[in-house]
Amino acid sequence: MKTVAEVIRNKANAYVYSVDSEDSLLDGLRILAEQRIGALVVLSGGRLVGIVSERDYVRKVALAERSLLNTKINEIMTSEVISVGPRDSVQYCMELMTERRLRHLPVLAEGELIGLLSIGDLVKETIAEQADLIRQLEQYIRGEIP
Repeated sequence: MKTVAEVIRNKANAYVYSVDSEDSLLDGLRILAEQRIGALVVLSGGRLVGIVSERDYVRKVALAERSLLNTKINEIMTSEVISVGPRDSVQYCMELMTERRLRHLPVLAEGELIGLLSIGDLVKETIAEQADLIRQLEQYIRGEIP
């Protein structure tokens, strides 16, 4: 099973989009829409302090009785961020995301943000690993692998 570091290294676009905790919600929503992504990491002084997602917007803002677009990101972000490290396995990440109902996992190495994994990244990697295993088993059955 591959590690988080391997998945990040193989991502087509490993750039992590972020906002400052003092930015407006509207600024964050613009980035989400322009980049066609589902979540942004929230930084303060260059350190990870939260994550804000489309889900946060729907649950905390869209259901409010007034427009909160000028609200600061830190007022709606999820501040209890669950993260993983580069040595964690894809399987561990999948289990964590399933149990905690997460769609995005920041990746930290020695306290520094080095990447962001989505559930799509992990599903893609799992499918690729299973396809490779099937290919190897078929080759073994055909006698192509001793």
